[in-house]
Amino acid sequence: MEAPITVDRLRFLVYHFKEKLWVKPLAFCLLSFMSVFVAKVADGTSLHEHIPEIKPESVETLLSIMASSMMVIATFSAGTMVNAYASASQSSTPRSLSLIISDDVSQNALSVFIGAFIYSAVALTVMNNAFFGKSGTFILFALTCFAFVMVILTFIRWVDSVARLGRVGSTVLKVEAATKRAIKNRISRPCLGAVPASQAAVQGTHTIYSKRVGYIQLIDIAKLQYYAKQNDVFINVAMLPGEFVTPEKPIAYTTQPVKDNDIECAFSISETRSFEADPRFGFIVLAEIASRALSPSVNDHGTAITILSSITRLLLTWEYDNECTPEERSEVLKNKPVKYDRVSVPELVVEDIFDDAYTSIARDGADKIEVAIRILKSLITVHTTYRSKDKNFENAANKYLSISFQRAKETLSFEEDIKRLEEVFSRSK
Repeated sequence: MEAPITVDRLRFLVYHFKEKLWVKPLAFCLLSFMSVFVAKVADGTSLHEHIPEIKPESVETLLSIMASSMMVIATFSAGTMVNAYASASQSSTPRSLSLIISDDVSQNALSVFIGAFIYSAVALTVMNNAFFGKSGTFILFALTCFAFVMVILTFIRWVDSVARLGRVGSTVLKVEAATKRAIKNRISRPCLGAVPASQAAVQGTHTIYSKRVGYIQLIDIAKLQYYAKQNDVFINVAMLPGEFVTPEKPIAYTTQPVKDNDIECAFSISETRSFEADPRFGFIVLAEIASRALSPSVNDHGTAITILSSITRLLLTWEYDNECTPEERSEVLKNKPVKYDRVSVPELVVEDIFDDAYTSIARDGADKIEVAIRILKSLITVHTTYRSKDKNFENAANKYLSISFQRAKETLSFEEDIKRLEEVFSRSK
């Protein structure tokens, strides 16, 4: 089943490769090899008539210094990154590890250090064998100076970044940024470009199952659309990215019998969830970090309050990060032609997002008045923002506002704290 590669698919592949530590170092190693032999090309030109002569000994000295120091620095940077990953898992949550691994500054630093070592080792070898003429030696000298500048600038930038790598504050910002990207992608295409399940005129009766067990990371709607057109069927997708797949759960329905493998291959299923296509996952990770901060062993209420601020900003993204109101956006989506008209996809359930974001924090912070009040203020802000604009958000905010208030009220024992809580709750009326 061949289909054009979609933007979602490309974005998913780029994000997937960013999580791999070996990709950038490998690319820099290949670039190092190429740059050394590119210098040989200059020997076949008339460049030697216009450049000063560089003694090979001076280039060899620079390369020796780089070769002897870069591997030590690369080993040190790799050790620092590993410690940061371990710190992130312990201080925040293991689910945030993929975002820390994909940190561009750290990956670039490790890649530059390893690439500089490979470059210096290869260049030193060819220099000792008199491989270059006058022009090649000059180009190699220029490349070596450029490599030194790159290493120094990268090291300075990396030192500034490594102090924050793996820290809770930095991790929270990364999770918030990743979640916001996923939300914006979902806002632009609420049902991944397919027909909303509630508006689907056709409901398939043939059930499609998956033999794999894991989380859906990506649904290739373009591939399903291509297959549906080729076989004259309509496909009702039953699950969204982030949901857990087991052999007894239907992943889709079709209007006529087809091979399960033909449909299943459009679903990318893995052992873990992905931030890229799953807005709910970001809220879950933020809530996990807050719950860990509220545990008796950590007792960091400030982090929980910071995360509630992040959650508030993310929930308001549906309103303030768009050029039109929810009503106007809904009207535009109704009149906008559906790109994948032979596939239906369920809409994101707003109440599930609120459950992911607030339930665990409200449970673990119910006995802490400052956290309980901040939860109520966050929900009041969301409720007020979406009042008379978006019923789904308004009702969900109102529901969890009442739940959080009751949970905290029944947990708190100090009368003055209960009065403060009731005063804040009364503002929502």
